[in-house]
Amino acid sequence: MKTAVTKFFPLALLFLSSPLMAQDNTGSSNSLGLALLAAVVLIAFFVLVQVADNLLRIQAKKVGPGADPDATSIFPSVRSLFRKRLPKYVGDAAVTDLREGYDIRLEGAATPKIDGRIKATTFAMQPPNFLGIAPIPKLAVEVGQKVKAGDHLFNDKKITAIKYVAPVSGEVVAINRGERRAITEVVIKADKEIEYRQLEKFDPEKGSREDLVNYLMDCGAWALLRQRPYDIVADPEAVPANIFVSTFDTAPLAPDNNFVVEGREEAFQKGLDVLNLLTSGKVYLGLSANGEEAPAKAFTEAKGVEKRWFRGPHPSGNVGVQIHHIAPIGAKQVVWTLGVQEVITLGAVFTEGRFNAERVVAITGAELKEPKYVRTWIGANVGELVKNNLSNDHVRLISGDVLSGRKKQAENFLNFFDDQITVVAEGDYYEMFGWLLPSKYTPTVSRTFPNFLFPKATYRADTNTHGEKRAFVVTGQYEELLPMDVLPQHLMKAILTNDYDGMEGLGIYELIEEDVALCEFACTSKQPLQKILRQGLDMMHEQG
Repeated sequence: MKTAVTKFFPLALLFLSSPLMAQDNTGSSNSLGLALLAAVVLIAFFVLVQVADNLLRIQAKKVGPGADPDATSIFPSVRSLFRKRLPKYVGDAAVTDLREGYDIRLEGAATPKIDGRIKATTFAMQPPNFLGIAPIPKLAVEVGQKVKAGDHLFNDKKITAIKYVAPVSGEVVAINRGERRAITEVVIKADKEIEYRQLEKFDPEKGSREDLVNYLMDCGAWALLRQRPYDIVADPEAVPANIFVSTFDTAPLAPDNNFVVEGREEAFQKGLDVLNLLTSGKVYLGLSANGEEAPAKAFTEAKGVEKRWFRGPHPSGNVGVQIHHIAPIGAKQVVWTLGVQEVITLGAVFTEGRFNAERVVAITGAELKEPKYVRTWIGANVGELVKNNLSNDHVRLISGDVLSGRKKQAENFLNFFDDQITVVAEGDYYEMFGWLLPSKYTPTVSRTFPNFLFPKATYRADTNTHGEKRAFVVTGQYEELLPMDVLPQHLMKAILTNDYDGMEGLGIYELIEEDVALCEFACTSKQPLQKILRQGLDMMHEQG
């Protein structure tokens, strides 16, 4: 651009000087010429400043990926002049203001109150929930055996020291298998009163890191740690560069972690203290600047962590997005992630001396009579948690949120890392004329429908995809929904063509399924982006 300006400026002067010389130097012609000359100078000056401003933004992004581009700009953007002011509770802290994304506002949010009447009686540990372990792990129990909460159920054949333990006490009533005899569920009929395996006392501050790792692998807490790239079970031989915890979830109808952490502040802080002993870097805590009220004090007053504020629509609450804007990861770098309730469980190992798999679960969705929170344990039976609470039988049960959750039947169980059940209507119907009748009130990022005129409106969702799989065309939609410096559409095509260099260069190491779930929701081509991404991640992981 600078070369173009250099060429344009003398040509403009030559063009303007011609009429000036031909006008016999009259006063009017001189005034007009000077005015035009001044205009050209101003335009050239503006172009040069704009180029400098763009270079400054690019350089600032290289130095600090979490920086606000407007804070490093010579001129603030028009959008920044009209955006909502930051809440007072943020104070002078820097805030990463994310603009890409979209909030899907659905009916059926859970009321922030625990319903103590709902009790699940069967629970399951599901090996497929732990990416990276063998499909057929080595079992430590058999049907009919009695176990206590925290007793070993199975372990990975690759890393035998990592134990996966029972979330509750009771009797092992089933060991279910899927394709190729892979173990899918170890089912436990829970006791009325949960009995715990008492753990040996261990002071993480006095023991070595190696001893701490061995202790966590034996007590079952190691399964709480997830490693990136690939979102697999953390490698005990690796030392993470950093550990990241997001304290808020922006997915549709997601549970409020400010409510979840109430009464568990001590365990949460202890969990953070333990994480600090496992990393050579920092423990980063992602805080939300979206609400009118400040996050819980357990988050804002947490000690020994680096706090980072984020504001913006979904997926700003995804830990992967936060990692990208704090300290992006590469192929040779390893980081770990946990959710709020995983940190609490980790801390409880030391504050209570037991593996306490208690979970606060949000039961959400418009097809419920009463959306609510329940207190249960990891792997609770889905049907029992929604029993007598469905408004009709023509529904889909989802472990997790509507974007990245997994379909479940009533006899199935909540996934290990999920703290939400979503109930939506089955969308097994056809729409006459489809989008040609832009009158239906439906969640969409498209302005074909008049939804954008009502940004605060909520929707009654169903599972209809409103179209079939089509040609994978370039639309630019994904870039408007993913606040990361990656090119999702090009990445997906690199995966489909087995282009390993392309996958690495386009940022596959920074993504997992939940990061592209919103792109899949909006995809005009109806491509299964999450499935494609997992295919690519598995390919890269196998290549080492």
